[in-house]
Amino acid sequence: MDGIYLDNAATSYPKASGVSSAMKYYIDEIGASINRSTYSSASETGMTALSLRERACRIFNFDDPTHVIITSGATIGLNMVINAYLKDGGHVIISPLEHNAVMRPLNLLEKQHSNHTEFKTYFNEFPYTLGIDGSYNSLSDLIGPDTKAVIMLHSSNVSGEIFDINKIGSICKEKGIDFILDAAQTAGHYPIDFFKSGISALIVPGHKGLMGPQGIGLIMMEKDFAKRLSPFICGGTGSASESEFMPEFMPDKFEAGTPNIPGIYGLEKALEFIENTGVNTLYKHTDMLYKRFITGLYNLKLQDRIKILGKEERDNSGVISLDFTGLDNALICRELACRYRIFTRCGLHCAPRAHKTLGSGLRGSIRFSFGYYNTPDEMDYAVKAVGDLITV
Repeated sequence: MDGIYLDNAATSYPKASGVSSAMKYYIDEIGASINRSTYSSASETGMTALSLRERACRIFNFDDPTHVIITSGATIGLNMVINAYLKDGGHVIISPLEHNAVMRPLNLLEKQHSNHTEFKTYFNEFPYTLGIDGSYNSLSDLIGPDTKAVIMLHSSNVSGEIFDINKIGSICKEKGIDFILDAAQTAGHYPIDFFKSGISALIVPGHKGLMGPQGIGLIMMEKDFAKRLSPFICGGTGSASESEFMPEFMPDKFEAGTPNIPGIYGLEKALEFIENTGVNTLYKHTDMLYKRFITGLYNLKLQDRIKILGKEERDNSGVISLDFTGLDNALICRELACRYRIFTRCGLHCAPRAHKTLGSGLRGSIRFSFGYYNTPDEMDYAVKAVGDLITV
């Protein structure tokens, strides 16, 4: 790509070393499906899928590869969990910064159940200031007798701020409710310990911080949670074919249909890179870029012209959104791309609730999101470009 790619919150680029070669190898040399036969190439695909699940267990401190479910991405993963989990209704708690991958399934369920009081579905968001002063009482206060779960993102795809999931998970465990976590913006480059955080289901995409291809993701489910959840998608699994019902054993219970096997090969190779490099190393690099960029912005002394969205008191996943006061964000974004070859994302980022909370409303913002392959010099260049455009 001829330019500086700062849109890693949408999808990482470049991908981890070896991803494209692994996908090409599968397409050119293997080609077989999973669970559909026992000849050597079919067996290899199954072993690669197992290796992917085992690597995910090590990265997220999870304990059972059979409970690592392969999906087509985080959106389908969230829909699989939310729709099955709330099929009989119930109350859940969300964050005030949710992405539409959580909001749209919840809103659809609430609409579908609006005339069925016995199956009522509804949600409340906890206060945006949760945890800033060290207090989490406001979350506990929202939990009632019909509350089933906290369903939330780990980090905002708009502001990059990271919520303390260890504290939130501890409250969920104390209150006897589930904790369903969308880690789309942190998986791979911010440490997540499944059991330390008291997570019931962890949903991740392959194509962002995990540095794999698009069209693949994972769900990690705690054993008891998996038993309580019904399949949302049904079909062939290549197993228990004598039955017209979905298998009860894992992971087949939640893996109907032919998976994205080139994606499995690519993501397995990406997770190998994550393991070898280290999640903490990836986080330290992204955090360094974030701090360099935001320090550069403050040094411009143009705070009256640039609004930085979010609370800097929280850790950040390498995402900064700017609202250019009195200017058209879309035009600034275009100038960054056309004049400076800096590629960002402008708009609402599929998260209108977050923009409402952050005060940017329908104006949206320009999002700069950093990845492992970005450099300090690129941060300096991007800051200079922002300053040039504002002071013209």
